[in-house]
Amino acid sequence: MQQNRELFERTPIPKALATLAVPTIVSQLITMIYNLADTFFIGSTDDPNKVAASTVAFVLVFATNCLSNLFGVGGGSLISRLLGEKRDRDAASVASFSFYGSLVISAVYSLLVFIFMEPFLRLLGATDNTLGYASDYAFWVVVVGAVPSTLSMTMSHLLRSEGYAKYAGIGLAAGGILNIILDPIFMFVILEPGQEVAGAAIATMISNALVLVYFLVIYFAIRNKTVLSLSPARMIPKPHYISSVFAVGFPSALSSFLACFASIMINNLTSSYGEVPLAAMGIVKKIDMLPMNVGMGLCQGMMPLVAYNYASGDYKRMKGFTDAARIAGIGFSLVCILAFEIFAGPLVRIFIGHAETVEIGTRFLRIACLAVPFMIFNFQLSFTFQAMGMGKQSLFLASLRQGVVNIPLLFLMNALWKLDGIIWTQLVADVITGIISYAFYIKTYNRLSKNRFSEISDT
Repeated sequence: MQQNRELFERTPIPKALATLAVPTIVSQLITMIYNLADTFFIGSTDDPNKVAASTVAFVLVFATNCLSNLFGVGGGSLISRLLGEKRDRDAASVASFSFYGSLVISAVYSLLVFIFMEPFLRLLGATDNTLGYASDYAFWVVVVGAVPSTLSMTMSHLLRSEGYAKYAGIGLAAGGILNIILDPIFMFVILEPGQEVAGAAIATMISNALVLVYFLVIYFAIRNKTVLSLSPARMIPKPHYISSVFAVGFPSALSSFLACFASIMINNLTSSYGEVPLAAMGIVKKIDMLPMNVGMGLCQGMMPLVAYNYASGDYKRMKGFTDAARIAGIGFSLVCILAFEIFAGPLVRIFIGHAETVEIGTRFLRIACLAVPFMIFNFQLSFTFQAMGMGKQSLFLASLRQGVVNIPLLFLMNALWKLDGIIWTQLVADVITGIISYAFYIKTYNRLSKNRFSEISDT
């Protein structure tokens, strides 16, 4: 842990951020590629119903992010802060609690999806034409695969909390590579024609299971030089630490849940215009994941550094990390906007050759990409409050972005401008949220700096 303390406390800000963020970004990009691989291989059938079905079912898959965030982000943030306060034994208890909490809640989620699969998928926008395919995808990836998927993501968060971003990145990246290899094998070789969606789902489930095995091996290998623990004997930390995990984890989970709910609303509103627009929307969401995954990688790499320096009282260094992550994320997203505006048509055609889907998807992509810099900006502010353990502020921002602004706007803009209104909503919502969130952040940082100055003056 001593080498990692050097990284948190004294390594130059750009180098320290890169050390934790680059492996995370790489793993995020490879994860994105394997999500794109599912869409690519399913889209190669030129069947909009199959693409639309995977779009609908993926919302249930995305919900596992909520579960992993509850314990992974909540526990990871607290672990980094405890390390900053030199409370290593308490950090070990929090790690064990987060692992077993994630195990239990993902198992419950898997069971609920199994029991209520058809009502869930209908709610998400599945039609008679897509329900069968969507059920195949949800069964393998969620019912069978929710536990290994959620545990893997939680364990990667915990590894990053102590500075082991490289191990976390390798695990998630390996899962992506495995999925890319296994997709065509199960879709076009092992299973019969017509079972392509089920084949993609089985490949994803197997990849996630093997990633979990990798993380368990890593935890065992580093057990003598890390505070991270999977011991059941340590799974009950002090009560106020449990509340601290949920104080940060719940807003993060809520943010993912509301994003998931917004996707449900988008799918339902879009499906009312037909399967082709829904398929186009699904493809655009996948392409838009490139800048979003880079932004999320930066945020996840930044978070332990911010949490540690917040707990140790080095607010200047803490702000340096937030500023560096913000500039890098927004800068990359602007480059992506330029590329998407120029090459929108060819990018959509990579995933499907259906002419009408390509036409609608091209128009959607050129609009949707404009929101990305503002989305990354909002994510970065939200992760900053989570890193500082400010649950109330995190909860406010999580509720504001999706629940208060984005979801109501979806219905309003759909009523006013139909299909185009749906795709413009994200940009409008994130601009509004960004203005409020930044004012909130500046006020909080100035208060922290003032309090720190008063403490120094008193001594």
